[in-house]
Amino acid sequence: MAVKESPSASIVAEEQDIAKVVLMPGDPLRAKFVAEHYLEDPVCFNTVRNMLGYTGTYKGKKISVMGHGMGVPSVGIYSYELYQFFGVESIIRIGSAGGIGEDVKVRDVVIAMGASTNSHFADQYRFPGQLCATADYGLLRDAVSAAEKLGVRADVGQVFTADQFYNANTEAAETYRKFGILAVEMEAAGLYWTARYLGKKALAILTISDHIFTGEALNAQERQDSFHEMMEIALETAWKSID
Repeated sequence: MAVKESPSASIVAEEQDIAKVVLMPGDPLRAKFVAEHYLEDPVCFNTVRNMLGYTGTYKGKKISVMGHGMGVPSVGIYSYELYQFFGVESIIRIGSAGGIGEDVKVRDVVIAMGASTNSHFADQYRFPGQLCATADYGLLRDAVSAAEKLGVRADVGQVFTADQFYNANTEAAETYRKFGILAVEMEAAGLYWTARYLGKKALAILTISDHIFTGEALNAQERQDSFHEMMEIALETAWKSID
């Protein structure tokens, strides 16, 4: 196959070089970390804009990992192009999130069943109502099962996908907590909507990197190189999804 360049010039690769299931952190250096520490014989398939992508094998099955950047517009571009132009069937976001729930602590794992949001990304679909941003049930089920087998406590529920990192509404966090939101992040809703629109599969597995109410937080290096439990749950879920 010939090398293909995506319409946004964000991905340049041969379709055969990318697996049917892709793990996607926001940080491309986290993608590099996953490839080097968990995949056998990883090969870099994308370096455009330093958004690194790798493909290797995990327990004998082909899996890719690639960064998606920050925010709904960025994950919207990368997920759409992987799904639509490179034959990807499933994307599992592995990212960080700010804790909201009372029982959620720093380093805890959250599996996002759905993502409430203030993003207007889905307006493009002209859906006659409010389009719910939800995970693929099969991936969700397998992630919960993988967490149980690994002995990892994982909270399953709603997250909030925010269009802004710095929120001028100082009462927002209290409202999110009141409605049972476990954590705040910036991409899951965009990924879920894109997958739903294209008839593909998506899931977000998150690690709490800081807590909105307690102020506890991990530093940049810890966010890049840790989160092992989330990565292992995602890898096991990806492995299960491949026939």
